[in-house]
Amino acid sequence: MLYYYAHTGHKIGLERARRGMTVMKKLTAHGIDMRMLVNDFRAGVAMKEEQGLREYVTIETIQDIDAIAQMGDSAIIDSNEDDHGRLVKYVSDFKHVWRFAHDAEDKSVHGEILFRPECNDEACEEAVIIDDHYFGTHKKEERILLFLRDHDHQKTLLNNDDFFNAFDMELLLGHYFFVKYEDDLAKRFSTLHEPEEYMDVISESSTVVTASAQAALEARVSGAKVVFLKLEGETPLYPLDILEKHGVKVVSGLDIEAVKSALAEATSEKPTGLKPFDESDLLKNL
Repeated sequence: MLYYYAHTGHKIGLERARRGMTVMKKLTAHGIDMRMLVNDFRAGVAMKEEQGLREYVTIETIQDIDAIAQMGDSAIIDSNEDDHGRLVKYVSDFKHVWRFAHDAEDKSVHGEILFRPECNDEACEEAVIIDDHYFGTHKKEERILLFLRDHDHQKTLLNNDDFFNAFDMELLLGHYFFVKYEDDLAKRFSTLHEPEEYMDVISESSTVVTASAQAALEARVSGAKVVFLKLEGETPLYPLDILEKHGVKVVSGLDIEAVKSALAEATSEKPTGLKPFDESDLLKNL
């Protein structure tokens, strides 16, 4: 069995689960038996509604992977949590272990294979993983879609009237938004899209403004103009230079004039440097 652990939650979001779904779809198509491990029940439900995930298991933290996975299984670990030394046991007990690098300086310590945003000559896997769906041809709706992210516990959308009133945006709701919060947002935005529409709405929008690096690159390969909002105190899933390399305009904070300029300069030409995920190297070890 191959387990894919994606660190998720109402203060973390679902970016890791989305790229995990891409890997799972590719490998299960080859007959690989897989399960996704997530940190809360809602994350599994969200991936079921959005992408058809069939089976998943909830665990507390990265330290609990071996409560489910057994000796001889394999694991892909997508998390920036401190494993408190647990990785040593995983590499020892599991047949194969892959994990996503925390940053550019991160190195394989125990023999695990790393996923990196830019995988060059070393033994590694490409960490920029985008579902095949976005690489297709999509009929575009002329709109500016705002997808802040799947969570908004700081109520950024409600606490920045001047910024959001300056733009005519349609809002894609996050999976972790509460019903009462959605009601409040309906008074602010003329059009709300449901979370389970994520894949279609992202790929069919002509322009996307987001604080999710995963959504930014998904929108770019689908041929959208994209502006990424780098919010204070948050570390993007992918380095900012990776986003900029592929045509995403990056703006620090909620700067109205900077976003207007970025929207005017953004390109809809599909980036040539991003390709569908190639599962062949993983298959060689399974």
